[in-house]
Amino acid sequence: MVSPAVQPITRAILEAGQSIWLDFIRRSHIQSGALAKMVDDGWITGMTSNPSIFEKAIAGSTDYDDALKALAAHVGITPYDAFVSLAVEDIRAVADILRAIYDRTTAKDGYVSLEVPPGIETDTAKTVAEARRLFALVDRPNVMIKVPGTPEGCRAVEELIAGGTNINITLLFSTSAYEQTAEAYIRGLERRQSLGQPLEGIASVASFFVSRVDTAVDALLPKDSPLLGKAAVANARHAYSLFQKIFSGPRWQKLADAGAMVQRPLWASTGTKNAAYSDILYVQELMAPDTVNTMPESTLLAVLDHAVVAETIVPHIARAESELAALAKAGIDLKAVTAKLLSDGLASFQKDFQKLLDQVASALAVARIGPPPFAETLGALRSSVEVRLESGEDFGALGPRADEGHLAADDVPELRQLVDRRAAEEAADAGDPGVALVDSVAGPLLLGPDDHRA
Repeated sequence: MVSPAVQPITRAILEAGQSIWLDFIRRSHIQSGALAKMVDDGWITGMTSNPSIFEKAIAGSTDYDDALKALAAHVGITPYDAFVSLAVEDIRAVADILRAIYDRTTAKDGYVSLEVPPGIETDTAKTVAEARRLFALVDRPNVMIKVPGTPEGCRAVEELIAGGTNINITLLFSTSAYEQTAEAYIRGLERRQSLGQPLEGIASVASFFVSRVDTAVDALLPKDSPLLGKAAVANARHAYSLFQKIFSGPRWQKLADAGAMVQRPLWASTGTKNAAYSDILYVQELMAPDTVNTMPESTLLAVLDHAVVAETIVPHIARAESELAALAKAGIDLKAVTAKLLSDGLASFQKDFQKLLDQVASALAVARIGPPPFAETLGALRSSVEVRLESGEDFGALGPRADEGHLAADDVPELRQLVDRRAAEEAADAGDPGVALVDSVAGPLLLGPDDHRA
């Protein structure tokens, strides 16, 4: 844990107008009080989640096992429904922990985000419907629903803001996509105002991804290029300059006078990917008023340890424009790079979300019927194993028989376990009290009278 002596760093960042959010979620982190302590100590003022984060939380821990067992009792529940139940419970708990910040800042801060499922990002109607459903399920004023920054997603943002749903539009890589997002937010507010609906309390952030831009652009540059590690920060600084222009002037002022809040740029993907760069590069170089930086815990700890608080965007916008021009001159097509990053990001979230649903489906099935028979876990090896078993051959005495299309027990440890299971079953049938079968994740194990489990 970082010493309380470093807390002035986070206070200073907040005083400079930037919020620090944690890009992480896990039930044990919530239930243990660790998250509440981070909030109480002033380390963070919000949180974000995404499909990859939930996949790691659910598949990578036992935090959700009991909840999944309880959900399995609901007839007809789908893996997605089960996931939503788990996610909504976590998001509600986080929102409650952050509620004091939300109240103290009059709805400007203290938010947690939950994303619509991957796969509907090109369908405006489905995105709107699911975002509204999730927003209603969580039923907290300080939640934002994340919507991917596709053209269809931007249209959904306008509709959702007009209807009063807080939105975090995500996976923004290009400044043109950012502009479309900001315009969608303003149009949504204008529609709401025209209907006589209040603008106070309607919140949105535009999640602009940073480090992945450097990873992609650096791979296209010569290894000795002075532009290495410059693209991501320059791109983000240019987006901030657009933010300043969009959220000023008569059009915006009319909305602001009615209580509207700016749609803050949120710097996402701010963990440093290249070990040659500073571990707080995408925090230190992107400090400015009316912004959010969401970061993994490792980056947060580094910020608390050695960040220097200073406004680092506005004084360097001209330099950012020069660096972007130099990148174009060097043959970097940033439009093409960011388009691919969006496509790759969507695909990555889709892959992780499918892994998550598969994990949930498996957990539900095991909770209902127990683990599958060990033989079924062998997959393609099963038929070969059965041939050897039925022949009565001793696996342990045989070497490889690849020429006959079979496998020996020493080649595949699972075969030895299956043979041991058969021996145990036979011993149990014979009434041998010294042998017992014990179920485990890997399958049944043969235990002798003096064996035990740690």
